[in-house]
Amino acid sequence: MAFLFGCENLHLEYPTKTIFESLSLGVDDGARIGIVGRNGDGKSSLLGVFDGTVVPNEGRVLVSRGTQFVHLDQRDHLDENLTVRANIVGDLPDYMWAADARVREVIEGLLSDIDPASPVSALSGGQRRRVDLARVLISDAPVVLLDEPTNHLDVGAIAWLAAFLNKKFSRGQGALLVVTHDRWFLDEVCTSMWEVHDGIVEPFEGGYSAYVQQRVERDRLIEQQEQKRRNLMRRELAWLSRGARARSTKPKFHVEAARELIAQEPPIRNSVELKRAAISRLGKQCITLDDVTFTYPGDEEPLLKDITWPIGPGDRFALLGANGAGKSTLLEIVQGNLIPQSGHVKIGKTVKIAFLSQRLEELENLGDDRVRDVLKRYQSQYVVDGKVVSPAQLLEQLGFEKAHLSTPVSALSGGQKRRLQLMLILLEAPNVLILDEPSNDLDTDMMVAMENVLDTWPGTLILVSHDRYLTERVTDHQYALIDGHLRHVPRGVDEYLELLADQERKFDDSATERLRAQSGEGIDQTARMAKVAKTSKAGSAGRAHELRKQIRSLERKMHTLDNKIEQAQAKQLEVDPSDYVELGKIQESIQGLQTDKSGLEDQWFDLNEQLEKEE
Repeated sequence: MAFLFGCENLHLEYPTKTIFESLSLGVDDGARIGIVGRNGDGKSSLLGVFDGTVVPNEGRVLVSRGTQFVHLDQRDHLDENLTVRANIVGDLPDYMWAADARVREVIEGLLSDIDPASPVSALSGGQRRRVDLARVLISDAPVVLLDEPTNHLDVGAIAWLAAFLNKKFSRGQGALLVVTHDRWFLDEVCTSMWEVHDGIVEPFEGGYSAYVQQRVERDRLIEQQEQKRRNLMRRELAWLSRGARARSTKPKFHVEAARELIAQEPPIRNSVELKRAAISRLGKQCITLDDVTFTYPGDEEPLLKDITWPIGPGDRFALLGANGAGKSTLLEIVQGNLIPQSGHVKIGKTVKIAFLSQRLEELENLGDDRVRDVLKRYQSQYVVDGKVVSPAQLLEQLGFEKAHLSTPVSALSGGQKRRLQLMLILLEAPNVLILDEPSNDLDTDMMVAMENVLDTWPGTLILVSHDRYLTERVTDHQYALIDGHLRHVPRGVDEYLELLADQERKFDDSATERLRAQSGEGIDQTARMAKVAKTSKAGSAGRAHELRKQIRSLERKMHTLDNKIEQAQAKQLEVDPSDYVELGKIQESIQGLQTDKSGLEDQWFDLNEQLEKEE
C-alpha cells in the first residue's frame, strides 16, 4: 500500500505537559484508524499535527505529494454570515451539487430537518455540528480526520455515518482517522486502533473489541513474564508452549480467545441482588405512566401518544429515539415536571429522583471551591457493592487521583467535571437515577470507570444516550419512541434501527405509489421489476449457501488443528525439561500448526465478510 502521510521523531509539548517525546508514525492508503486515549493525552493534537494546524517543537511531518486533508475539529469552522447551503457547497448552483449522488446522500442523511436556506447563526449547537460534518463528508480530500464525529448525532444518524464511511473507504483509497468515545462506532468502522498514552502511540490491529482483547492480553503477558523469573524451568517451558491466547495480528475480534480470557470473570452485575436492594430502598411502587398523551401548545399532533410505562424498583431501562422524538419531554413527565393532557403518572412516596443533565449547571455554583471541600459537605461513608467507602474512594473509582482533591472545581477538565457531577448526584443517595447523555466529554477508559460504578448502583436507572455500547452495557431493557408511541425493543438498538428502516421503507413505498399513479405507469413494468428482483434474490441465496458450506468446512479443519495443538502441548509437558532438542522439535511443530490455523482463520474471516454482504 502507498504511503500517504506520517511523522518522524516528533516532539510536541505545551507549557504544562509534554504530549509526545519522539514519535514516528506512518499511514498508508486504505487505513481506517480509531484513536483512543485519556482526555489530555494528545488525540486531538495528533490530528492537528497531521493537517498542519498544530506545529510540533521538533521532528518532521511527512506528506506525500498530492495528499489533501479535511478535518472535523471539535469547534466548527462555519461562516456565521452564510446560509447552511453556502457553508456546505459554496456558491455552486443547485443543479450542479444536486446532480452529485454523494452530496445528496450526505444532506439527506444528516440535514433532512434543517432548511438549507437558513442562516448558520440561527442554528443550535447540535445542528451546527451536523452541518460542519456534512461539509467534511462531501469533500474530495482523500484523507478524512474526524474528532468526535458522533457528538449530537442520534443512534440512527450514527448508524448512517458508519455505513457511509465504510462505503467511502471500501476501495482501499484514502485514509480515515477518527477520535471518538463511541465504541460501537469504532468497531463498525475502524480496521486498526491507535492508543495514545504516556507520550507514545501504540498501534493495534482490528476495531475496539480487538483492541480491548489485545490490551488484556498484553497485560496478562507482562504479568506472566514477571512471574516467569520466579518459576521453575518446567513451568516456564509449559507457559512458552501455550503461546499467546489471542493473536495480536487478527483484524477481527476472535470470539474463542475472548471467551478464554474472561472465563474466570464474574458476571458484570448481580441483577437479582441489585433488584432486592432496590426494593428495600423503594418499596414495590416506583413510577407508573398509564395512557399518557402530551401535546405542546400550538401543535396539532400530540408529541407523545397513549404511553403506558411501568417502571419498577431496580429496573434498568434505556430510552431510544431520534432527535426531536420526545425523549426529553417523556423524562420531564416521568419526573413530574410536566403534566400530560390525558393519562396518569403515579410516583411512589419513597421515590427520590436524581437527574444528570447534559449541562454542568450543578457545578457552576461551586466555582473555585476545591474538590476536597466539596466532598466534606457529604456524609463520610457510603455502602457500594456491599462495601463501605468514603466519597474520596468513590471519586477514585471514577478515575480521579489524590492530587485532584486539591484542584478547584472550575479548573477541572470537561471530562472530570462530568464525572464529578455524576458522583455528587450519587452521594445524594437517590433511588431513581435518570442520565441524559452521560458519556459527553468522557474518554473510553473513563466510560469504563463510570460503567463499573453504575453496575453496583442499587436503584432504578433510566438512560438516554446515543452511545449504543453504553446503552446495551448498563441497561437490561431498551424502549424506543417512534411516532409518539413507546415500544419495547427486546433485541436492543439493532431492532430499533430495523424499525426505523421499515418505517422509512413504507414512507418511500407510499411516495412511489403516488408518483406511479400520477405518471400512469402500468402493471407490466411493475411485474418486470418484481421478476428481476426475484431472480437477483435467488442468485444471492445460492451464493450465500455455498459460502456457508465453505465456512463450516473451515471450522471443522480449525477444530482438528486445535486438537493437534493440544496434543503437542501435552506431549511437551511430558518431556524432560533438560532435553532442549526434543522440546525444540515439539515447539517447532506447534508453531507450524498454529501458522496453519492462522491461515484458515484469515480465510474464515474473509468468507464471513462475503456472507454478510450477500445477506
